[in-house]
Amino acid sequence: MTEKIDELDRKILTIITQNARIPFKDVADECGVSRAAVHQRVQKMFDNGVIVGSGYQINPKMLGYQLCVYVGITLDKGSMYKSVTAELEKIPEIVESQFTLGAYSLLIKLYAKDDQHLMHLLNNKIQEIPGVANTETLTTLDQKINRALPID
Repeated sequence: MTEKIDELDRKILTIITQNARIPFKDVADECGVSRAAVHQRVQKMFDNGVIVGSGYQINPKMLGYQLCVYVGITLDKGSMYKSVTAELEKIPEIVESQFTLGAYSLLIKLYAKDDQHLMHLLNNKIQEIPGVANTETLTTLDQKINRALPID
């Protein structure tokens, strides 16, 4: 169920998704409402699941992770995705997991420090999980688009 949001909520979302560090006072000024109103609206959107996270994005390369990799995982049986996902969650280098339709049962995104680290993650961690039948690795070279969805 999607929570209904009004035009003011959309305006607030547009502003804060463009600059998460903007003070609520500035958002309030731009929207023509009080700071308290913005705070209440944002809190309500958190409570209702409209806003699902906040925080800073870290550049993985600054932490020594040189490779961004997507791994398509084929499972022995699709029904094993919950148990496999529970094991994948134990691997901190995996930052995203999607249960998918199509060629793979799961698609994960991970970061590795180098080729040897990637090989260790694939051979000694991911492929050792019961239920993982096959993996296919796609290494990224560059990311050009990273944005929030438009607030229409």
